[in-house]
Amino acid sequence: MRDVALLAGVGIKTVSRVINGEANVSPSTAERVRRAAAELAYEPDLHAGNLRRADGRSRTLGLLVSSVANPFAAQVHRAIERVATEHGYAVFATSLEDDPDAELRAVAALARRRVDGFVVTPVRDDQTYLRVHVDRGTPLVCVDREPHGIETDSVVTSNVAGARDAVRHLVSHGHRRIAFLGDLERIQTAALRQQGYLDELAAAGLAADPALVVLGLHDDASATAVARRLLTLPDPPTAIFSSQNLITIGTIRALQQLGLEHQVALVGFDDVETSDLLKPSVTTVAQDPDRIGRLAAERVFARLDGDTGPPRHLVVPARLVVRGSGEIPAPGAGRR
Repeated sequence: MRDVALLAGVGIKTVSRVINGEANVSPSTAERVRRAAAELAYEPDLHAGNLRRADGRSRTLGLLVSSVANPFAAQVHRAIERVATEHGYAVFATSLEDDPDAELRAVAALARRRVDGFVVTPVRDDQTYLRVHVDRGTPLVCVDREPHGIETDSVVTSNVAGARDAVRHLVSHGHRRIAFLGDLERIQTAALRQQGYLDELAAAGLAADPALVVLGLHDDASATAVARRLLTLPDPPTAIFSSQNLITIGTIRALQQLGLEHQVALVGFDDVETSDLLKPSVTTVAQDPDRIGRLAAERVFARLDGDTGPPRHLVVPARLVVRGSGEIPAPGAGRR
């Protein structure tokens, strides 16, 4: 606050009034203070007296997850919280709902609470704005998606390789018309899984049919509608690769509504709860959200403990879990 006051050419009490929205400050002075605060990346401490300790730490972490509606994000959250609890830390968590503007707001809100470290699921195309926190020495780990515009620790899944495994598995059961149902195009994991799908089709000598590739799905209802449309085409897909767990749920619903669950093969990326109880059980490319969250939290605490090494990029392998839906053969495949 003293630095802001010096740069703005005012007293500390004036800065305090502007930051707290109090009256008795002229508009021109208030604007000068706000410009100085922005230039210095100043964030007010909302309750330093309650949080700060003798070592200058608040014993809190800030966690930004993509969406609490996604079970994967919830499992990552739980894993991070377990590690934090072991270290005597609390976790302030917020759901971004995959809104780029929410990412900025959430980081600013957590910074005002002086969290000791951040675990961020990047939603925006550019995380350069986080550099000010890294420069201050605040540990930052990106989880599930890699950051853009900044070098920092990250923990992600082997998205391309996992998608290729899914498509290769379907091709091995005779499928040539394989649909791809993807999340929002701006989401990094959606793009990587589409890349794996296209790469493996090319490796198998198959051309991707644009009519069978649908992006922009972000919930089970939209996935159900699209899957129904594809499955009722004159030349429908014989297999579907759904690239996210909510999309998989929507696809299962469409297959069941049309009575095609035993005729059309399905492999989903992300495990789905109770997938083994369905008939047929759902073959998935399973991520390991518990390990992803644990590794992310451990990187934060390693940095807090003094690790000053270069940023580490950790990739947690996904694995194909064979359960039945992905092994449905293409029509006539057994006679090849």
